[in-house]
Amino acid sequence: MTIVNIEDLRRRARRRLPKVVFDFIDGGAQDETTLRANRADFGAWELLPKMLVDVSRRSLATTVLGRAISLPVMIAPTGMSGLATPRGELHAARAAQAAGTIYCLSTPATCSIEEVAAATGEPFWFQLYVMRDRGATRAMVERAAAAKCGALVLTIDLALQGLRERDAYNGFTVPPRVTARNLLEVLARPRWIADMVRGPRLTFANFTDATSAGGGFINLGKHINAQFDQSVTWKDVEWLRSVFPGPLVLKGVLTARDAQLAAAHGAAAVIVSNHGARQLDHVPSSIRALPEVVEAVGDRVEVYCDSGVRRGTDIAKALALGARAVLVGRPILYGMGALGPPGAARALEILRAELDNTLALLGAPSPAALDSSFVRRR
Repeated sequence: MTIVNIEDLRRRARRRLPKVVFDFIDGGAQDETTLRANRADFGAWELLPKMLVDVSRRSLATTVLGRAISLPVMIAPTGMSGLATPRGELHAARAAQAAGTIYCLSTPATCSIEEVAAATGEPFWFQLYVMRDRGATRAMVERAAAAKCGALVLTIDLALQGLRERDAYNGFTVPPRVTARNLLEVLARPRWIADMVRGPRLTFANFTDATSAGGGFINLGKHINAQFDQSVTWKDVEWLRSVFPGPLVLKGVLTARDAQLAAAHGAAAVIVSNHGARQLDHVPSSIRALPEVVEAVGDRVEVYCDSGVRRGTDIAKALALGARAVLVGRPILYGMGALGPPGAARALEILRAELDNTLALLGAPSPAALDSSFVRRR
């Protein structure tokens, strides 16, 4: 199968991964209304190219929080990336480093903060869920600081895990459990089985106690709901700013109100995100929420966007609407699910090539050239 775009990676990943794993990566909450909107709403904007502009010298480079990156695409935090390919976080982090961009490690990762730091030797970001045990939370933040993480990304839309019905129907656990219902389907994926057997045991590597590290099969939703604190408020944002020495980024902002509160509480940036439509269904798509957030904060904080980005044209639309950069999660997991370790780099290569083509045809020699004059609602 020829790989041309991210959807090609998705289709190949669907064939290579067991259904229980693919659905965990691909699925959203409840009716998946927001999951569909994340893609459909990019189509609600049309591009307005400017002709006869010299685009012979193009650059995709930009800066985020003062750091230069080679393209305005970062890798979003995705839990349990090792399900796509063993040690998936390390492969994604190395792909980001090779591409000259930033990787963000998830709290429920299969590789630890220290493993990623040792594998890359370059600052990455760390995404945090605040746990009920604030001492354990503080210790994790201090580990991120010791690893010289460039930013702490607080996800604010997970008071508890969304109702992901594909996972419920599949009986999803970590590691995935082989049952009479899925035995034949899992056995039909011998390459994935071989990878999992050869690779390290899947664990929540950033947790140190035996239960959290995966002593047996764990229901991910119950685990998250038991570990993560549902009482987190804006006061905790201030507390985290006092604990972590670097910039704080808030992920999960969808309204002007929360964007303004984030700025008021000292966030350096916000990520307009609905968690890939995996939390509350029927919330706005990220691209629909983006203009409101950008207008609300002005230049007080940087604004990024994730959820639903699959094309270079998607990236260009987000940048034209005021995002400094986008983050991608599923495209990286599709890539690794389809091709193994090289798949993360392949996904970034596809998006880089598509964005470069889009900018050239738009008459925009760089991301900085994009503004609202390049887009119009249909």
